[in-house]
Amino acid sequence: MRSTLAVARSGLSAVLLHPLRSAAIVACAAAVLVPFVAGTAVSEGLGDQAADAARFGADLVVTGERFGLPAPLPGSAIETVRRVPGVLSVRPRIVGTVPLGAAAEPAVLVGVEAGAFPGGVRLLEGRLFREGAGNELVVGSRLARRLGLAPGARLPPFYRNRGGERVSEVVGVFRSDLPMWEANLVLCSLETARAVFDERGTATELLVDCREGEEEAVRSAVARLPTLAADPSGEPLRPRVLTRADLRALLAGGAASGQGVFALHFVLLLAAAVPVLVVASGAGLRERRRETGVLKMLGWGTDAVILRALVESLVLAAAGASLSILLAALWLGPLGARGLAAVLLPGADADPGFAVPWRLAPGPAAAGAALSLALILVGTIPASARAASAEPLEAMR
Repeated sequence: MRSTLAVARSGLSAVLLHPLRSAAIVACAAAVLVPFVAGTAVSEGLGDQAADAARFGADLVVTGERFGLPAPLPGSAIETVRRVPGVLSVRPRIVGTVPLGAAAEPAVLVGVEAGAFPGGVRLLEGRLFREGAGNELVVGSRLARRLGLAPGARLPPFYRNRGGERVSEVVGVFRSDLPMWEANLVLCSLETARAVFDERGTATELLVDCREGEEEAVRSAVARLPTLAADPSGEPLRPRVLTRADLRALLAGGAASGQGVFALHFVLLLAAAVPVLVVASGAGLRERRRETGVLKMLGWGTDAVILRALVESLVLAAAGASLSILLAALWLGPLGARGLAAVLLPGADADPGFAVPWRLAPGPAAAGAALSLALILVGTIPASARAASAEPLEAMR
């Protein structure tokens, strides 16, 4: 036992015996692991944020479909859904995209009833819009910062409709507990949203709250409604109902394509980095053979030589994994995931302009450490085994 510990301690010394080689191995491992750890941390954060978004929302979200495409809901659909047994309340909402600012910055305009602000929203400056007051906007903090908006700012007409164009006023700035959710968001009254999108008495979706335990029954009843159209004899307007679980899956799956692209990039990076790591681990093979020859002349067996190399690999893998986790946290935190967000989040720029959600869970960190060890063992153990199998005099040449 004592001799085994002595061999293990010699493995620690081997790391410092060749500092340049050790540094190159750790750097190669970190180059592969940092994108892996950062990408898995963002995936964990997106899952958490999807769960929070579903938790803050309504029990059910009802939309309309005509010919398989989204269609606006008439005002009569509110009463139709409200009559379903188990429904507590029905709130209309209008959602659409608009261009804002001189650069036509894309924003999501959400029209809601006064006092029906989404959960997790808190006002930072100014006030909320008033019911009946037209063209009053409450802007998300990140969008307000990008466009230089503050309470009292006026926006020139950014829409055209039959009622004419109007100057809009920013009356408040809000912040959400879900940073991505409010990155490009503008809240307003239903009347303002209908004027912007030139709609009369319609909504894009209905937010339905149900009695506790009756969500599934209400979902089934609404889904069985023949139509949500004002005139039942006209073109049918089929209901589409999403539950909290559906919304969570939809939000989490929204980044699935980006994660697939990231996985492809990571596989290509791994395929390119493994040969480099093997070369770096086997660099100085002649010196390693000479060291092994000296050790065998001193009475070391092949098993002891390989154990020494294994301990050396464990130390280098721990160093590579630790460095990777620190660099990934720096990339995702202070650097704001610049460059990574464009790969993982569809529609995001290289500099996303919002706080990318991330969470360094123990699972991804442990997986990164295991991958680091596997990569370093690929390069270190075969080279050590070849050196240990040679005759001492031949190895020392």
